[in-house]
Amino acid sequence: MNQPGDIVRKLSEQGYRLTPQRLMIGAAIENSDGHISAEEIYAQVIAKYSQVNISTVYRTLELLKRLHLVTETDFGEGRVRYHPAGKGHHHHLVCQECGAITDLDESVLTSLKDVLLREYGFSADLRHLAIFGRCVKCSK
Repeated sequence: MNQPGDIVRKLSEQGYRLTPQRLMIGAAIENSDGHISAEEIYAQVIAKYSQVNISTVYRTLELLKRLHLVTETDFGEGRVRYHPAGKGHHHHLVCQECGAITDLDESVLTSLKDVLLREYGFSADLRHLAIFGRCVKCSK
């Protein structure tokens, strides 16, 4: 099993039990190269620990979201994907034609956040989102 990462450490600090399932789910998220779905997490965990079911993965992901340890993003593919919150906030441009995903720095949306607060009195949570449209290749 991998060394405990940020997610597991923070769960422990907040008094949550570090069950084998939580350890493996945390490791799957943190060791992912990008965003990972619940189904992909489940496939990794079940290969090592057969006493887990998909509902355990979903419950753990809900807990991690509530504790702000993971972010959840919908890339429009019929399922959400998860990313460790500790790896930073960023956004995505998703091409609805070819499916290409381009990372967008958080600072790009700072002015939008300011306008929403100033003009509408709305404090937007813009930590991790996907913006849909067409990429430059598909716009030609």
